[in-house]
Amino acid sequence: MLIAWRLRPDDPLLLSAQFPWLWLVAFVGALRYGSLAGVVSGVTLAVAWHFLYAAGGPFPMVHFAGGMTATLIAGHFCDIWSHRAQRSQGINAYYSDRLVAITHNHYLLRVSHERLERDLLARPVTLRDALTRLRELTARRAGDLHGPAGGLPNAQPMLEFAALTCQIEVASMFLVRGDRLVTTPVARVGEGFEPDADDPLVRHCLREGTLAHVTGDDTASDASPYLACAPLLDADGSLTSVLIVRRMPFLALNHDNLQLLLVLLAYYADGVAHQPLVAGVRASVPQAPYDFALELGRLARLKRASGIESSLVALAFPRGARGDSLFEQTVRQRRALDAMWTIGTPRKQIAIALMPITDEHGIDGYLMRVETLLREQYEVDFQSGHIAVHTAHVDAEAPGDGLLKLMERCVDHA
Repeated sequence: MLIAWRLRPDDPLLLSAQFPWLWLVAFVGALRYGSLAGVVSGVTLAVAWHFLYAAGGPFPMVHFAGGMTATLIAGHFCDIWSHRAQRSQGINAYYSDRLVAITHNHYLLRVSHERLERDLLARPVTLRDALTRLRELTARRAGDLHGPAGGLPNAQPMLEFAALTCQIEVASMFLVRGDRLVTTPVARVGEGFEPDADDPLVRHCLREGTLAHVTGDDTASDASPYLACAPLLDADGSLTSVLIVRRMPFLALNHDNLQLLLVLLAYYADGVAHQPLVAGVRASVPQAPYDFALELGRLARLKRASGIESSLVALAFPRGARGDSLFEQTVRQRRALDAMWTIGTPRKQIAIALMPITDEHGIDGYLMRVETLLREQYEVDFQSGHIAVHTAHVDAEAPGDGLLKLMERCVDHA
């Protein structure tokens, strides 16, 4: 309006122009920021008319009504697509989290297969058992999270495990505060040492947040007393600590072994980041499997952030030859994205399916597919097979309590 007033002092709202230019500004604002911005812009123009034109004639109702209608249409369009974009971002964030976990698991599967072929007999435990122990280390909180370990539970046992797996002889883990390296180690194996913050490998790791090692940097090979510097990133991708390796066998200093070290650190960091989600579920249901509890916590967080529904479906099968067959067939037919938890009681076998991004219609489709499969293969449906069906939505605020109530319904029915 100020620009229009400078150009045409006698008609600052450009009412006599062949095109309502000021309403175009309000239209663009509503299209970008929503209906509220459009309404505020229209009201501003109406108030400006009362101050600038009130003495000059009747209020141009058609002009303002047309402009406000177009602005509200644009704002409504913006509101609808903003909601859809937010929903899509929430779903994509969930899928991205699942993709990262699948990528780590795939790499660990490949490495475990190679290790079984090469040096299984020389190891005290298998890689699968060691990873299970590493997950337990993140689950058992050792002391205050704000203590010397800086929010890294059981950092010393974790480093000892990584040293055993990757053949590390001397190494220390140091916290990172901003861009500064804390000189007191939170965990170490072998002789202790004070880190050199000006070392080329350390600077590269702090600056880039990636693994740095002497085999990948010829200049650092001569200037650095360290062999490798590996980062430990939190859930937001921020650097929280670094592991500096000072001595390890020559044959262990290879790309695959260092890559395994990086994945183990990422696995540990993921476990620490996911621990609040798992703990929130296990506080109500301590016997819940780790993967199931983690997935339930993720979906509860997704619902809080984006309002996207996910569901729990529990099927209770009677004990017996036929009931066991129906139970096993149903468990085998779960969807790839679903998480399944099976529970056995003296009278029933219960299969609880956690179905991400699934509402009532998705539950109906899943139950119809399972019942159709049982009818085709065993000529029974839920009623004739005495299969009890219980459903619930994921509770955004207390997912563990919602799971516990569903289990109680299944057990009471059993």
